[in-house]
Amino acid sequence: MIAKAEQKFVRISSPKIRQVMDLIRFKDVLTAQAILNNLNKRPKEYLIKILKSAISNAKNKGFDSRQLYVSKIICNIGPTWKRFKAAAFGRAAPIKKRTSHIRIELDLKAE
Repeated sequence: MIAKAEQKFVRISSPKIRQVMDLIRFKDVLTAQAILNNLNKRPKEYLIKILKSAISNAKNKGFDSRQLYVSKIICNIGPTWKRFKAAAFGRAAPIKKRTSHIRIELDLKAE
């Protein structure tokens, strides 16, 4: 692991993020950025932000971004916010607002 970046309590459910995560796992950084920029899914915004943070962390350590690839990307379930909405006949229906923790680790390509 050369560099890592993590974002916690992201307000989107983990299965939705995992759909997009699988597209960039084990890809080099430039390809991963291109895939995310051309994707039409909501999790891409969060993943672009975290990937840019990981790349800048690697640059601060003195590595070139063209030599890096996404070695590990994890999405864990965060706490669920429990809310209620009004339902028929004076009842309340539960709403679960799910959150996630995303972690990206970059490493050097084997040449």
